[in-house]
Amino acid sequence: MADNSLGSLQRTELVYKTAREQAKLVADGEISSEELVGAHLAQIDAINPTVNAIVTLVGDSALEQAREADRIRSAGGELGVLHGLPIAIKDLQNTAGILTTQGSPIYKDHVPTSDALIVERVKNAGAIVIGKSNTPEFGAGSQTFNAVFGATKNPYDLNKTCGGSSGGAGVALATGMVSIATGSDLGGSLRNPAAWSNVVGIRPAPGRVPAVNGDLGWSTLSTDGPMGRTVDDVALQLSVVAGDDIRSPLSLREDATGYAGSLERDFKGVRIAWSKDLGGRPIDAENSRVTESQRYVLEDIGCIVEDDEPDLSSTDEIFQSLRAYSFGIKHEAHLRDHRDKMKETVIWNAEQGLRLSAIDVAHAERLRTRLWEQLTIFFEKYEFLALPVTSVPPFSIEDEYVSEINGVELETYLDWMWPCYTISVTGLPAISVPAGFTNDGLPVGLQLVGRPRDEMGLLQLTSAFEGQTNFWKQRPGVVG
Repeated sequence: MADNSLGSLQRTELVYKTAREQAKLVADGEISSEELVGAHLAQIDAINPTVNAIVTLVGDSALEQAREADRIRSAGGELGVLHGLPIAIKDLQNTAGILTTQGSPIYKDHVPTSDALIVERVKNAGAIVIGKSNTPEFGAGSQTFNAVFGATKNPYDLNKTCGGSSGGAGVALATGMVSIATGSDLGGSLRNPAAWSNVVGIRPAPGRVPAVNGDLGWSTLSTDGPMGRTVDDVALQLSVVAGDDIRSPLSLREDATGYAGSLERDFKGVRIAWSKDLGGRPIDAENSRVTESQRYVLEDIGCIVEDDEPDLSSTDEIFQSLRAYSFGIKHEAHLRDHRDKMKETVIWNAEQGLRLSAIDVAHAERLRTRLWEQLTIFFEKYEFLALPVTSVPPFSIEDEYVSEINGVELETYLDWMWPCYTISVTGLPAISVPAGFTNDGLPVGLQLVGRPRDEMGLLQLTSAFEGQTNFWKQRPGVVG
């Protein structure tokens, strides 16, 4: 049951406190976890019917876990850094005993018996699963809709999409329905929806947040990662979801606890490459205007910002081949047994993968190897790269994807996502941070890319940017 003991104004102020502030309130005994979870359940009752971000709610279970969290605190037990915080888990990630559909009719009744590693880790740190967040079918495409639960609406304009595939997570955060949320990113699935819900999402370097029990343990294209309303909240979650797991061949062994510490840093003289469109790729003028207007912020904190960009011209071929290859192995059986239950873009992408030859995949890997060599040279000169998160502002919720930008016809449902997928194939950590709003009041994000495996530097820079701009404090109209 939801906690209606708080007035709507009090409740809104509580659920919009940062995750770190909420965790401190619980740890200090100023509020109970049960009160915090109850307030978020009341917010879900009030807002979710309008936006459809949380698609499977486990309120009774969450309150029971919250009461247990309060008993642990009262008994003087050890508290994890996420103790008592309600979290939404993306519906692609397995949750033991909780419906996990992947947005597909094929799995509309699927209830896993074990948790994904990222879920296991947030729970071990004290977070309380309050529900599952909506995602497009199998996470395909940056528009969150599916045949099981329908579409998730952008809280800044209900006629627009929230992006995807972590769209439900972004909207749940933007509307104060959860403290933190998990996401995942292959071609922009953390960063696109973060930008369009005015929240933060980081795509960590491959192996930073390990995944286990999958089919492609050596693949670096997809990764789980944290989402939050602030950079600090994302860093707090990263401190518990990152870290070694011997079952993952790519797992990084570096200690992750440092992400929970201070993000303060002097950026005087730090060099940043600024790219408006990665060498002339199509981008909406209003989207570009907003990101370009924030360049001075990086200069004001002491950075040296120069117009420059690495040569990422090979990334289209690399991404299309490696994504298709992963879709081929994942959906081979689905195509054979459940083709009638799959959306056309997933079928197309999977069939592209099944048509690939060994030399096609090898060629993509060779291009990617050459790209890495070039990037190591580029990032000797610059510590960071700044570019847009998306090529357009949020588009109509009636459209499945963007097919044209500035009169340029796009060939596939993926092409408009170039600002993110070009970075995915580099293996570099990247983050989306709120960067302002269009003249129509739609959120726009700035993408910052760090050196290899330098999530800490990336978090420090985005924290400094966020501290100067405070765009994250602007709440969507749907919350009143």
